[in-house]
Amino acid sequence: MSDSPRGPRVGIKGPLLFSAFFGAIAFVVVLFAASGGTSHGLRYDLAFAAFGIAFIVCLVFAAMMSMSFKENAEHLGRGDGVNLRSEDRIKRSGTAGHPSAEERGTDGGTGDSPEDGAAGPESPGAGA
Repeated sequence: MSDSPRGPRVGIKGPLLFSAFFGAIAFVVVLFAASGGTSHGLRYDLAFAAFGIAFIVCLVFAAMMSMSFKENAEHLGRGDGVNLRSEDRIKRSGTAGHPSAEERGTDGGTGDSPEDGAAGPESPGAGA
């Protein structure tokens, strides 16, 4: 593993083992499925072909996934602007989702005042 301008790269051992595992599964499945029953012999030629195809396809897939990896910019994880972290909002309010009476601007928070959004009898649409 050498450092490139984009940072350290992932080793080759993981993708090779990943590809070999799925190649072995393809080998076993085709070895028994292609024989056509117990009276026929095992088809090693087709099993090795299936191993090679599965190995190469998985290896190409792993290579494409490793090349598409990109670190997020540092400013994206800070939580400024609209995308605030919930943890910061909870610490600022002091409670877990229930603002205090001072933050609401009411004395008791009964829900009868127009600021609370409750429709009282004198508001339009409340009756008749």
